[in-house]
Amino acid sequence: PSVGGAQVNVLEVRGERGLRNTAIVHVSVVFRTPTHLWVLQVSYPEWGLFHTCACVCVCVFPQVHVKMADEAVCVGPAPTSKSYLNMDAIMDAIRQTGAQAVHPGYGFLSENKEFARRLAAEGVTFIGPDTHAIQAMGDKIESKLIAKAARVNTIPGFDGVVKWRRADECRCVCLLGYPVMIKASAGGGGKGMRIAWSDDETREGFRFSSQEAASSFGDDRLLIEKYIDNPRHIEIQVLADKHGNALWLNERECSIQRRNQKVVEEAPSTFLDPATRRAMGEQAVSLAKAVQYSSAGTVEFLVDSKKNFYFLEMNTRLQVEHPITECITGLDLVQQMIRIAKGYKLQHKQEDIPINGWAIESRVYAEDPYKSFGLPSIGRLSQYEEPVRLSGVRVDSGIQEGSDISIYYDPMISKLVAYGASRADALKKMEAALDNYVIRGVTHNIPLLREIIVHPRFVAGDISTNFLPEVYPDGFKGHPLSAGDRRELLAAAAALHIAAQLRSQRFLGEQRVSAAAQERRHWELCLELEKSVHMLAVSHSRGTYTVEVDGEKVEVSGEWNLASALLPLSINGSHKVLQFKVRVLSVLAASLSKHMPEKLPEDTSSILRSPMPGTVVGVAVKPGDTVAVGQEICVIEAMKMQNSMTAAKTAKVKSVHCKTGETVGEGDLLVELE
Repeated sequence: PSVGGAQVNVLEVRGERGLRNTAIVHVSVVFRTPTHLWVLQVSYPEWGLFHTCACVCVCVFPQVHVKMADEAVCVGPAPTSKSYLNMDAIMDAIRQTGAQAVHPGYGFLSENKEFARRLAAEGVTFIGPDTHAIQAMGDKIESKLIAKAARVNTIPGFDGVVKWRRADECRCVCLLGYPVMIKASAGGGGKGMRIAWSDDETREGFRFSSQEAASSFGDDRLLIEKYIDNPRHIEIQVLADKHGNALWLNERECSIQRRNQKVVEEAPSTFLDPATRRAMGEQAVSLAKAVQYSSAGTVEFLVDSKKNFYFLEMNTRLQVEHPITECITGLDLVQQMIRIAKGYKLQHKQEDIPINGWAIESRVYAEDPYKSFGLPSIGRLSQYEEPVRLSGVRVDSGIQEGSDISIYYDPMISKLVAYGASRADALKKMEAALDNYVIRGVTHNIPLLREIIVHPRFVAGDISTNFLPEVYPDGFKGHPLSAGDRRELLAAAAALHIAAQLRSQRFLGEQRVSAAAQERRHWELCLELEKSVHMLAVSHSRGTYTVEVDGEKVEVSGEWNLASALLPLSINGSHKVLQFKVRVLSVLAASLSKHMPEKLPEDTSSILRSPMPGTVVGVAVKPGDTVAVGQEICVIEAMKMQNSMTAAKTAKVKSVHCKTGETVGEGDLLVELE
């Protein structure tokens, strides 16, 4: 989401013991995360926070956070290197607004020790850990050595930076054996990570990981370690103050992933028993104390089928999925971060931290889930409606109807959170929230999210980081419709089509032409659904439509307010929520459409088109070159992830239609082969 930051004034604090007359007057939040919109929305009224200033780049000026703020400062154009990674511009904005503290959110400079150091040099409080902890935990190589010294379980691997040389690659792999994980020493969020199962994949993994790491974090150093196949990804939330006190706030299960990035998270985990939970929490606190950590942080672990757990990394910032921890503990983590930054002690002891209920978070992305579980999608939100009216549902977002989703940033639209007294209750609320979420204008991953949370394996808690490829080995194909589902869907589409026709014939509730013939009561329609054609007969009486589908009658009734994004319809007496694409034609239009020429499928073996919008970061061929099957032709970077485009056959390059640095759209022609 295009969420920038905020400057918050704390003039007087009332009701918070220990914070009265605090010295922090301005808190500047300068980056693009829903956390900052949360700060703007809540503003901690009991503390007297009321003045806000958003620091944004040019392309996101119309966004929600800017409208909520009292003032806004532009920090540069859309490319991150010229805005949200431009420390000079951000420091100028902080000086201009007179900010006395900065909340960095997550991403960009949130774990950058140089940024924290520059703030300290200016006398500005960084709402997060100090530079020592950021450096120690931000470097995966150093953090692993510190974890070992703190008696934290670690993954077997090569302790040090692996250079981009074949000798080093082979030496490390020979010691560890395949598969191995190659990942960036700096940063996180799944960027700069590759799994390699062979020498060729190792070489390719090193190249792409180093390029992604340099692009996302400005640091191309890599490390290599043994890949634990089929694990769970479970993390522990920690909270520590500047007085040596530290707590673990239970765990979050983050095993549902694609491309090493989380998709669905929940708290607590269905897998951990109390003893394992405590052991993981105590090791997480031990690591935090080893680096004198002070703020909210997350220690991530991989957990195998026997509940053995291994340190993965520590994120020295607030996590995207922190709301589910807030739900089950009742703690406001942003508020706690501000208190700690001011120098106050933790208000709670370990025995005070509860597990109340169950919370699930779905990351709603502007992605096409039918392409590799989610290739980025861009565009303008022509229709957008969040399910915030539902009980137990929270939506953290920074967009609204009319917002643009661009190629420059992460494709996340929102964080959708459902909270219930039990896991079953939370799952039911999440299902309803996804069904009632309306997004038009960009392709989104809600169909995939919904299928995940209702899948029997997920409901049973039988998950791992390989869940998606195991459940959908041929890729995600959408919701499989039963015969009954198909009839109900076709009937609903037919009824809506006729309801829209009847509405267009009326003006202020009356027929547009007074002498018009008596209103029709029966229709015949042709509907196309998933490449199948169906003939339907529809009749209408007193607000109810009776639709005959495949010899069976389906009754559709309800409030026909076609201006609403969601209609509360009843199908055969049951309420349903349906979001599908169905083509509806009159019998005449269907008969004429048979004469329309069909577009012949393209010979994709001879051409290469971009599967997503993005930027060309490398072209490896020129006209006249001969390429082999699977050979890399070019590399497309979309939303900070690099994707290698390869040849589908052995042939000579006929023409090249792109060059390094160009922006391309989905379907744009890149290269032609003879």
